[in-house]
Amino acid sequence: MLEEIKSIEIITPDDWHLHLRESPLIEKVFPYTFTKFGKAIIMPNLKNPIIRLSQAHEYYKKIKSLIIPGYNFEPLMTLFLSEETRLKDIYDGVKSGTISAIKFYPQGVTTNSYGGVKDLSKMYNLLEKLPDLNIPLLIHGETTNSKVDIYDREAYFLEETVSKLIEKIPELKIVLEHITTKDSVDFILENNSNIAATITAHHLILNRNNLFDEGLRPHYYCRPIAKREEHRMAVRNAATSGNSKFFLGTDSAPHLDKNKESACGCAGIFSAPNALGYVAQVFEEESALDNLENFISINGAKFYNLSLNSTLSKFTKFKEAIKYPSKIEVGKELITVFNPGYPLYWKNEIVGEKNLIKEKF
Repeated sequence: MLEEIKSIEIITPDDWHLHLRESPLIEKVFPYTFTKFGKAIIMPNLKNPIIRLSQAHEYYKKIKSLIIPGYNFEPLMTLFLSEETRLKDIYDGVKSGTISAIKFYPQGVTTNSYGGVKDLSKMYNLLEKLPDLNIPLLIHGETTNSKVDIYDREAYFLEETVSKLIEKIPELKIVLEHITTKDSVDFILENNSNIAATITAHHLILNRNNLFDEGLRPHYYCRPIAKREEHRMAVRNAATSGNSKFFLGTDSAPHLDKNKESACGCAGIFSAPNALGYVAQVFEEESALDNLENFISINGAKFYNLSLNSTLSKFTKFKEAIKYPSKIEVGKELITVFNPGYPLYWKNEIVGEKNLIKEKF
């Protein structure tokens, strides 16, 4: 029997970047989120991207219908920024409480992003309206310029696109998603309070060598791709620092194995079953458990001006390695669960209500 040697209780965490996909994947992967988190920002890059408010309503209803009674999980919906985006959808979505953010994918940068925006400057007139609605623009921060080395595309994008956007609309709230470089960490720290960043569990753990360890590792391939060790450590230091500009976005992104293990494998790492445990383990390794609650439970809600969760989560460390599924079955197909190659000793569970933490920032 596993023996507890350490535990901490914190406000139930949130996931500020999550892919749930569509049927039949969503039914299989979603329970690993709503049983562990209080809220999550839901990505809109489905096969038919969530561009219209009506689509967001339907997706929201689908997600809510899958939550088992007893779990108080709230999906926070986003709209996919495209040339077809209408201000009325954004305005009505925010006013109705349905839409929490707008997501910008450079055209063709990752899964289901071919309807994204090629030239963001053409969208400035619409983006200038977002500050009045007090919602952020979420940015997949990589250039699609094929002449730029893939390991430099995040850093290049900061100057190519983000700096110009901030100069044009300084009051716009921005989240740089799943940052992977020291360049992004420095950029966040050097700019005003309107800009923040999400960090994944896997980018705290993997560097680019892991992708090629004794052969090509398709289940470590994601976008942005993992970078050099110096960049991983810069991101890791930012996450564990307690700085309010950094918060957890797992970017848990399930793909069927047949689509990962192919001649043109999909980008994405499915980490929902164990992301929180590995994050806690990283914070322990960095002697930063005192900052864990800020990173996974407080900073994101503060940036989004949302209430903290009204429940507590208990994180427990065990002496023996915790077992988690290596594969998730979807009919006759499989999805591989993130495995960094070393044991997991931390896990969490929601344990109950806590009063006086429902304040809004």
